[in-house]
Amino acid sequence: MKTPQEIILAEPRGFCAGVDRAIEIVERALVKFGAPIYVRHEIVHNTYVVNDLKAKGAIFIEELADVPPGATLVFSAHGVSRAVQDEARARGFSIFDATCPLVTKVHVEVAKLAKEGYEFIMIGHKGHPEVEGTMGQLDSGIHLVEDVQDVARVQPAQTDKLAVVTQTTLSVDDAAAITAAVRARFPSIREPKQQDICYATQNRQDAVKLLSPQVDLVIVVGSPTSSNSNRLRELAARLGRPAYMVDSAEELRAEWFEGVARVGLTAGASAPEVLVQAVIERIKALGAVAVRKMDGIEETVKFPLPKGLKLNAPPAA
Repeated sequence: MKTPQEIILAEPRGFCAGVDRAIEIVERALVKFGAPIYVRHEIVHNTYVVNDLKAKGAIFIEELADVPPGATLVFSAHGVSRAVQDEARARGFSIFDATCPLVTKVHVEVAKLAKEGYEFIMIGHKGHPEVEGTMGQLDSGIHLVEDVQDVARVQPAQTDKLAVVTQTTLSVDDAAAITAAVRARFPSIREPKQQDICYATQNRQDAVKLLSPQVDLVIVVGSPTSSNSNRLRELAARLGRPAYMVDSAEELRAEWFEGVARVGLTAGASAPEVLVQAVIERIKALGAVAVRKMDGIEETVKFPLPKGLKLNAPPAA
């Protein structure tokens, strides 16, 4: 029986700047203010990260009523609606916003154009916290479309001032097809100067496009709730490769690798490298002898932390 000979690592993969920042916000808040720190929704969509922060004293909640008065609260990287922001302020919490700055950019654009009388078509997945946060920037006038079929059904109140915005973690190709349908139906629609899909989502998808033709099988490290991880698995499958998403090395199954010589490995933007390394060790145990890293874009983006989280330097010895 043929067993895997080589693992090819996608580049880039794993954590992006927004995820790094969000996790650091919670970790710094725990050091500076002590446990517990409350976090509304999973800080990022990764089981390992959430469990690690729980062990350090973070408490993850969905309802602000579950947070005691005066507590420190962190908003997740996906962003929150205006109503959640207002309620958190009214309850008097000490708030740190870990919303990814690229999501915040979409929120700012929506608020600015709404003041100018615009309505919005939002391309995204119903129920995803980022979509709820962006749509929740307005009381009305923002319409969700999940696929090309939805575009034909959407009924804005007016079409003179209409703009399109996108969830940042979608498939670039899917979003392009839906945007084309929106443009065909509403030719004068305003589009963002730069696409809303984030650089990290785009880079990881581009890497899978390069990786897939070189391998017999693609493994994506990511949690089931992670939108960008799911898109990577779908993309590899669309490119004609068997593709599986795993939350941890324990989920790998030996039969996936039967008759496979080369395994492609990537990770969603919320999946830590420690999980990738564990997956590599498991595939090596199944027979792989070589690990090769693909050439790819080196990401240098870094986002600043919110004010008030600077850790005091230890006193000089």
